[in-house]
Amino acid sequence: MNVMWYDWHHYELTVQRLYDILALRNAVFIVEQTCFYQDIDGQDLLGDNRHVAGYLEGKLVAYARILTDKDILTIGRVIVSPRARGIKLGNLLMEQAMEACAARWPGRKIHLSAQAHLQKFYGRFGFHAVTEVYEEDGIPHIGMDNDPSSVR
Repeated sequence: MNVMWYDWHHYELTVQRLYDILALRNAVFIVEQTCFYQDIDGQDLLGDNRHVAGYLEGKLVAYARILTDKDILTIGRVIVSPRARGIKLGNLLMEQAMEACAARWPGRKIHLSAQAHLQKFYGRFGFHAVTEVYEEDGIPHIGMDNDPSSVR
C-alpha cells in the first residue's frame, strides 16, 4: 500500500487540499454518521494548527487535525475514507499524527475526544480516559489524554 503522507501547516493548504479535507469530513461525519453539526468551526486556519493527510492513488483517504491551542495539543477529526477501510489506515494515520506532535512539540500532553466505541483503539497509542462517557452531537464520546512526559 503506497499511501503518501503529508503534515501541513494551514498556510500550506491549497484550495484543492482544503476542499478534499472538507469533502471527506462532510461525507463521513455529517452524511454517513448522520451527525448534523458545524464542522467548519473556525479552527482549521488558526495559529500553528496542522493537518495530517494520507493520499492513495491521488485521493484523500485518511485525515486528522492537530489543534495547538494552549498547553495541550488536540488531535481531532480523525477519519478514514469508506473506500479505504479495512486496511489498517487508522493505525497508520494515528502513528503519523503522533509523530507530528512529537516532532514539533516534544513532551506536550495530547488530548482527544474519542467516539466511545473507539476507546480501545486509541488506548493502543497510549491514550487513557480522563472523563466519563458524554454525548457530543448525538454520539457517545469520551475524553482521553496521552501525556508523553509521564512515559518512562
